[in-house]
Amino acid sequence: MGISASGDGGGRGRRPRAWAVPVGLAAMFLVALVALSALAVPLAGGRLGALVELHLRRVWAIYAALGLAVLGVGLPGLPDGLRSLLLVAAYPVGAVFLLANRRVPGMALVALGAALNLLAITANGGVMPASAEALAAAGLPVAEPGFENSAALADPRLAFLGDVFAIPASWPLSNVFSVGDVCIGAGLAWGLHRICGSRLVPRWTGNAGAAPPGQL
Repeated sequence: MGISASGDGGGRGRRPRAWAVPVGLAAMFLVALVALSALAVPLAGGRLGALVELHLRRVWAIYAALGLAVLGVGLPGLPDGLRSLLLVAAYPVGAVFLLANRRVPGMALVALGAALNLLAITANGGVMPASAEALAAAGLPVAEPGFENSAALADPRLAFLGDVFAIPASWPLSNVFSVGDVCIGAGLAWGLHRICGSRLVPRWTGNAGAAPPGQL
């Protein structure tokens, strides 16, 4: 599910697929996962209000990273090389936020996932490699021009880090995703429950806003 720039496929065996909303599918997948985790917080004795009391640093870096990704995908007239550069550059900009908030629960796992995605994308010339089987399972088009969320390559590097898993086409938000995406989602869910004082994970004592286990 890594953000990537498309190309004409010359010599690389790409099978491009279009994505209707730039950067949207990956973000929607993670938002849905966090939403499901949030629903479980009160059931596990946590307090969602603790999130309001959490103070994050360098939040501007997240907005800047998203801005670079959106520009790389949606700004008309850019050459593919520049699009790829903008999309890859979004990762180190986002890393500023992760580094500034490294002590927040789950951030280390989120950073690991982002690093794995970046490694897969850069190893394949700015394209997130995808399994053809995963694309088929997700019901995604493989023969349309335009910018791709991921693409099947003839000879991918570090293919195991690419989009090798799939949400079936019959499910909501059907898509392909990577090991890195799993790490990001797990880090967000873990951090959410720790910050909110859920009984499912060890409570984060560094968050003064978290309620004791069992208190809503």
